[in-house]
Amino acid sequence: MAHCIVPAAEDILDKEFPVLDKGFVRLVDYLGGDERIVQAARVSYGKGTKSYREDRGLISYLLRNRHTSPFEQVVFTFHVKLPVFVARQWVRHRTARLNEISGRYSVMKDEFYVPAAGDLAAQSTDNRQGRGGEALSPEKAAEVLDILVSGQKRTYAEYERLLGSVAREIARINLPLSFYTEWYWQIDLHNLLHFLRLRLDAHAQKEIRLYAEVLYGIAKKVCPLALEAFEEHEKGAVVFSAKEFAALKALLAGAPAEACGLSGKDLGRFREKLATGRQA
Repeated sequence: MAHCIVPAAEDILDKEFPVLDKGFVRLVDYLGGDERIVQAARVSYGKGTKSYREDRGLISYLLRNRHTSPFEQVVFTFHVKLPVFVARQWVRHRTARLNEISGRYSVMKDEFYVPAAGDLAAQSTDNRQGRGGEALSPEKAAEVLDILVSGQKRTYAEYERLLGSVAREIARINLPLSFYTEWYWQIDLHNLLHFLRLRLDAHAQKEIRLYAEVLYGIAKKVCPLALEAFEEHEKGAVVFSAKEFAALKALLAGAPAEACGLSGKDLGRFREKLATGRQA
């Protein structure tokens, strides 16, 4: 089978999808699609299936049973513009290749992320990593935004002053985490799905979730059957621990979940899974 052409992917090549206030994601290139996944799988499983319905079934079977290597045959190259603090979360996913703009060679633009007032909230009382659910009052939000913006303006002005005195690699070092950077990011579908599984989760920081949602939409254009299977078996699925599964069986039999030894936070997480359909 020669190079796969996916018309829906061709339609969005090089198109900017905006994220946050100044960021974007662009699909620069792609290699393969659903056809490439089933072709690669048939090398292992024989002649296999040929109809669209059977291709869907094969892809679903592969994802459901975690036969991941056929998904690695599909590769995406993205151009992403994002704040540095999002980039530092992003690079926790090491199974990709990237090339980032360098402040050693380039004069960096005066571009910083400024959150919307509605996205400002105090520290969560039950989550050490994130903000709480209630937004700040309009007065407090205006105060916080003034601090952020004035700090960004002052820091960039100092950066420009330093450019006249020292090398760019030194001048850049005080630029804050809200500063926008850009990179080319290349990743195969298997590892992209792992990224999406984590970064689409409600517990991920909102800013990186917004990037994940755009990546998800682009991947769905390239591999609609694979993303359909991902929605069914990963994105929309809930995993139960051994104790939780025992508690679920107890509930179905009419017994209380506590009868299986769940208590405290473990019981709370189990009930949240049942109530929301999401990983707690």
